[in-house]
Amino acid sequence: MAENMFCYQCQETAKGTGCTVKGVCGKTSTTSNNMDLLLFVVRGVSIITTELRKAGRTISHPTNAFVTDALFCTITNANFDDESVLARVDAGLALRAQLQEEAKAAGITLPQVEELTWDGNKSTYTAIAAKVGVLRETNEDLRSLKELAIYGLKGMAAYHEHAMRLGFENEEVHAFMQDTLAKTATNGLSLEEWIGIVLKTGETGVQAMALLDKANTTRYGNPEITKVNIGVGKNPGILISGHDLHDMEQLLAQTEGTGVDVYTHSEMLPAHYYPAFKKYKHFVGNYGNAWWKQREEFATFNGPIVFTTNCIVPPSDNAEYKSRMYTMNSTGFPGCKHIPTDANGNKDFSEVIALAKTCQAPTEIESGEIVGGFAHEQVFQLAGPVVEAIKSGAIRKFIVMGGCDGRMKGRDYYAEFAKALPKDTVILTAGCAKYRYNKLPLGDINGIPRVLDAGQCNDSYSLALIALKLKEVFELSDVNELPIVYNIAWYEQKAVIVLLALLSLGVKNIHLGPTLPAFLSPNVAKVLVENFGIAGIGTVDEDLKKFGLLA
Repeated sequence: MAENMFCYQCQETAKGTGCTVKGVCGKTSTTSNNMDLLLFVVRGVSIITTELRKAGRTISHPTNAFVTDALFCTITNANFDDESVLARVDAGLALRAQLQEEAKAAGITLPQVEELTWDGNKSTYTAIAAKVGVLRETNEDLRSLKELAIYGLKGMAAYHEHAMRLGFENEEVHAFMQDTLAKTATNGLSLEEWIGIVLKTGETGVQAMALLDKANTTRYGNPEITKVNIGVGKNPGILISGHDLHDMEQLLAQTEGTGVDVYTHSEMLPAHYYPAFKKYKHFVGNYGNAWWKQREEFATFNGPIVFTTNCIVPPSDNAEYKSRMYTMNSTGFPGCKHIPTDANGNKDFSEVIALAKTCQAPTEIESGEIVGGFAHEQVFQLAGPVVEAIKSGAIRKFIVMGGCDGRMKGRDYYAEFAKALPKDTVILTAGCAKYRYNKLPLGDINGIPRVLDAGQCNDSYSLALIALKLKEVFELSDVNELPIVYNIAWYEQKAVIVLLALLSLGVKNIHLGPTLPAFLSPNVAKVLVENFGIAGIGTVDEDLKKFGLLA
């Protein structure tokens, strides 16, 4: 077993600098190093695909899908299973060899970098993994910019994979991801060039988010205002977590008429907002809160839990519910069954359904309803009342409080901030950060709820479109002239691509918390502060004053 690691890709990273013994997320040093090895192999694959594209060659769908999945697999809280990660390393090496032969046949000379010269001998896996991680780049500022781009790619890959599973993909996104991965393996680019790549990552992220929005709405309709039950029924249930609506669709179809109910957890809550899913009478409601509370909530749910994506909190060794956990797609956890995807992109949930039938109904932990479904098309339909409320002064400011939730006690700030906001402000949110305040009695303004939930973290695209629409309505020259404050919580790499996407759309003065990313070196942080007004958070009272929210 490898004795050390280095990972600082998430907000919880140890001491705010980096996890070096075991990940705060629960990832072991061995798993972390195996992921470094996988990314090393993926860089090699990407070097070749980039050269093949330059020569006019088309890259196959399986190759693009492999790179996308490998990036998604290494995102925070997605995969803790060494066998699963190493199986991807093996597949990547076989793919690399195939692509090398293709390049040779085409007369393409490939760069002599270790990503391509390493022979892939299994006996050297551990040794190679130990030296090809984050700290391989010795220049702190270059390392910071490279990792910022890579984490953006991981978030982008997550969104693009969901779109791909619905039959939508973008060759420009694939090409950019692979070209950027290739660039991280070769030296010679300046800090200024890497800043340009980071900004281009944000632009490409907008493309990926727009594509996923198109995929979801084409397949399932535009989200609409919906009251979601947070209580329970009397039937046994299956709890589905994560972000993949294709899996949601298949689970609902296969459980129909079985006597088994389906509940969403955490990031899957927005599935309730889509018209296509409302025909299923056994789609009962949402159970629980944000991902980090799953240990207690999974124990009381009583039925099977299926993970379509991150975020997995490793169950304790004696957790009874571990035997009821299933993983899918890019996720994995040792000891949990993995539901495969067949050649046609489908999954068989029959084993999960059979298990559910033997379980008790969920234990009620709360009751009532929460309201959501305020994605861009729904808000556009409300444009008249919203604009009138702004003109009349009934709505003074919008506060974008999207992003991620997490375990850190300092995140209590977001609940306290929401409660302290003046009554003439409206919160725009997307992502699991909303669980800090979406059940608070914050009321409405002229019938407009004071919390407008657009959906998942990828639905932050809706928040950007809403801002751009308001800019158009009020005939403003700059989106930053709008009465909108950005106070965003982050946790992992999907929040990174959302941040970069907002920057690429010209949004400035974003406040990020509860802590700034450890992977931002002082010099890179200075660039973001000076050019985009990126800042952290303070106390609730300090920030209310800073944002001009106190009378």
